[in-house]
Amino acid sequence: MSVVHHLAVGWLVDHLSFINQCGYEICDSFAHPGGVTCNTCVTSAEDSHSISTFAATSSSNNGPPYGPGDAIEAEGKRAKMRYVFREEFFDISKPHIAAAPEEQLCQGCPEVNFCYCCFLLILQKRKRKCVFNQGELDALKYHSKVRKLIWEGTLHLVQEGLKSGFLHHTTAKLSCRKNNVPHHIVCGLAELCEMAKQFPAVKESDHQAVHVLEETSSAEQDLLSCVVENSANCAKIIVLMGQKYLVPPKSSLLLSDISCLQPLLNYKKKYDVIVIDPPWENKSVKRSNRYSHLSSWQIKQIPVPELAAPNCLVVMWVTNRQKHLRFVKDELYPHWSVKTLAEWHWVKITTAGEFVLPLDSLHKKPYEVLVLGRVQADVKEALRKTESVLPIPEHQLIVSIPCSLHSHKPPLAAVLAEFIKPDAECLELFARNLQPGWTSWGNEVLKFQHIDYFTLLQNE
Repeated sequence: MSVVHHLAVGWLVDHLSFINQCGYEICDSFAHPGGVTCNTCVTSAEDSHSISTFAATSSSNNGPPYGPGDAIEAEGKRAKMRYVFREEFFDISKPHIAAAPEEQLCQGCPEVNFCYCCFLLILQKRKRKCVFNQGELDALKYHSKVRKLIWEGTLHLVQEGLKSGFLHHTTAKLSCRKNNVPHHIVCGLAELCEMAKQFPAVKESDHQAVHVLEETSSAEQDLLSCVVENSANCAKIIVLMGQKYLVPPKSSLLLSDISCLQPLLNYKKKYDVIVIDPPWENKSVKRSNRYSHLSSWQIKQIPVPELAAPNCLVVMWVTNRQKHLRFVKDELYPHWSVKTLAEWHWVKITTAGEFVLPLDSLHKKPYEVLVLGRVQADVKEALRKTESVLPIPEHQLIVSIPCSLHSHKPPLAAVLAEFIKPDAECLELFARNLQPGWTSWGNEVLKFQHIDYFTLLQNE
């Protein structure tokens, strides 16, 4: 389970444990010199831009004969490969930015009035004119409203984590391996999405709505023009443009951008849970050109009503800009016939239980917002759908050590379990990784499935 502690205020979550419990174990296979495959032997692909399924092959011309995803055993022997996510990415032992001495005063103060005094003190120390634009004033007002809840709730969860030993005051036990961590992996997923646009348009009447991963190679169009399913009980490896990606068991994915959503609609599934993490438009994203962003108008075009089952639980990740929060609650959710039920917060801490950023920072906060709502349905249908689940509580915290990889959000499956039916169909939009039992869509849906983010733990 990814939940380490569950209190009335929320959950302390182990993100790394969740990933490693997703079943990244390749089924029994025959290992042959030159490559390893799942269940059957697949020959090495000569074209580095071709797409093959389950082939973990080597290049005879460049570098070592075996890559990080290859296990080498005597020909004809069965090999079992288990992958785990690299611990280094969760070794956040120190805050990203330490609180200045004057800010440390208010780190231990839950009182709102004192919080305002601290802000004034910080501004004086920094010699900043006490003039805020409307966006900053809105953010300050919101922060003053939720600050006490976040501070006290996080404190309770951190104390439990320290007692149990999940959190600790020791530092940097993995520092000796950090030089080998591949912080930037070029996956070429955007290029794949562009390539997919050149394929013939997928019509609603087309019979192939899903491609089930088998033991043989798959054509490019099969993998990029419809939902891809791994229905097996083991993980599988796919190779896209020469890059290896791990697909967990019982998971489905669609790699496309927002202009190519028809295959997801053709999948004919209605979802009881839809988690959405859109690339919100903001100044820092524009400056960094780190990823493309969507306007509010484009986000409204996402066909949530067509994908949602009656009384579907919708969870939206929102930045700390109040403009975006108001848009979701006042415009987007009503447009989708979704009733807002609660605001939750994801709080990011170090392995020692400190906030990764000063709680009262005027720039970035150590928390992000989730807005939860339900699709409005017929009253009888709504009662039938929710009679066995708990109502959504307000002001819950999800506290976790964040991944150092940008935009790798914590898992929500375990924390949402008591608020949805056991056999719920779950969908994540704008996903960057996969989960067992979930359908995932996005133009970077395989980003954190790249095999270089994993370590081959053992060969059996």
